[in-house]
Amino acid sequence: MASVATDPAAKADPALPWWKGASIYQIYPRSFMDANGDGIGDLPGITSRLDHVASLGVAAIWISPFFTSPMRDFGYDVADYCNVDPIFGTLEDFDALVERAHALGLRVLIDQVYSHTSDEHDWFRESRSSRENPKADWYVWADPRPDGSPPSNWQSVFGGPAWTWDARRRQYYLHNFLSSQPQLNVHNRAVQDALLDVARFWLDRGVDGFRIDALNFAMHDPELRDNPPAPATDRPRTRPFDFQRRVHNQSHPDIPLFIERIREVTDGYDAVFTVAEVGGDEAETEMKAFTQGETRLNSAYGFNFLYAEKLTPGLVCAALAEWPDEPGIGWPSWAFENHDAPRALSRWCEPEHREAFARMKMALLACLRGNIILYQGEELGLTQVDIPFDQLHDPEAIANWPLTLSRDGARTPMPWLADETGGFGTGAPWLPLGAENLARSVDLQDADPASLLAHTRAMLALRDAHPALRVGRVVECRADNAILRLTREADGERISAIFNLSGSPHEPGTHYEGTLLCAVNDASPQRLGPYAALLVQR
Repeated sequence: MASVATDPAAKADPALPWWKGASIYQIYPRSFMDANGDGIGDLPGITSRLDHVASLGVAAIWISPFFTSPMRDFGYDVADYCNVDPIFGTLEDFDALVERAHALGLRVLIDQVYSHTSDEHDWFRESRSSRENPKADWYVWADPRPDGSPPSNWQSVFGGPAWTWDARRRQYYLHNFLSSQPQLNVHNRAVQDALLDVARFWLDRGVDGFRIDALNFAMHDPELRDNPPAPATDRPRTRPFDFQRRVHNQSHPDIPLFIERIREVTDGYDAVFTVAEVGGDEAETEMKAFTQGETRLNSAYGFNFLYAEKLTPGLVCAALAEWPDEPGIGWPSWAFENHDAPRALSRWCEPEHREAFARMKMALLACLRGNIILYQGEELGLTQVDIPFDQLHDPEAIANWPLTLSRDGARTPMPWLADETGGFGTGAPWLPLGAENLARSVDLQDADPASLLAHTRAMLALRDAHPALRVGRVVECRADNAILRLTREADGERISAIFNLSGSPHEPGTHYEGTLLCAVNDASPQRLGPYAALLVQR
């Protein structure tokens, strides 16, 4: 299905930081590996499977939240930033994970949620107790309008008003997500200091960086002005949130000043990497502001691909064009899948083409300028699992059923073995694995040199071996109907790639001379089969 040639003598510049152009592997702890048989993945389970991750050739792992939490939003509602939830283990388990990862040459990134906490966090309990306590201004509180209605028209991501009445303070509090996720007042310097202490706590335990969740929600308009209506669109609107331009409840211009304080902290530790998640209609503008120069974050990633209904040449070129190799422009990161988005193979191709498409997709990901993030199971070609309503855990899907596709379908457990439990653990898993995904288990693919798993390893090795692919500038990105032409260059090396993003064969139209590095899915300089890819060193 594919042939890959690598030159072991060609390596990225060792003078560059380790994260520049790195491949990062996202782990969703609940669904990676269950070590104690309770049906939920945990930190010892992750540690036990790090050999698999290291075998892929990635530089780092990113672990989604494992902190103390009531789990109403599965860890993104933090009740204690500096402890491990008992369902995942202990701080000692985390220390053991970091030690093992480092022994395998893997850096460890963890999530940080700085825009909100759980309503069970001690900070919020104190804040809501009165209007005069020391943390009274640590969250966003506001009096009602004269008619008792909320102080602004802001809407929550998960549906309904972004304000909830609290009888103890006789005020509303802001929550951009669930009502159990009150918004921190990050304008408050004391709140910033507390969050920076959290960062120091984990850096002192040996983590190598952070993925910062929903950072553009960290600050709001203190005047609480109403959001204007969004312009008409042909996209379906399933939530009140979709009917507004979110210009006042998020994206405050002071967020970069807080980011600079984060950078001051991380610069005090060796080789730390920071990447922000940024969504919304102005994502590119904010991503650039958050990564500008040498005093802000190292990278940011948005949702260019995560919710795209189709993978097209135009989509790829438009995304890359936002990040030219120019002074002052930051460094992007890219993900085709994550814990919040439907599996890419279920979005982007028909079932009969998934095997070929998955190989082409992995070759394309390896060619993008920026860091690339693989979501657990992507190396196996996992697809979205249809979760019945009575088995749903995702609060957004439950609230908006059936109009919102459940995030649970992308959070199903990793299939390690081709048996009914998938080798995930001895207990019944918290979500079904899905029969289709069991047939893509790690043990089956490990034993098959022609598997997608083997192809993923080869593509990541190819990227790591060639500076043009890892850190090179984009010389050309051209969309010719279903054909994507991409050329990158660094250190005198130029690599041209051509991708057929359709299920029909095509002629390349341009003759590519040079050393053939990779041919995927019946690809040759004369003919591109369905979902074929060709990489040539020129």
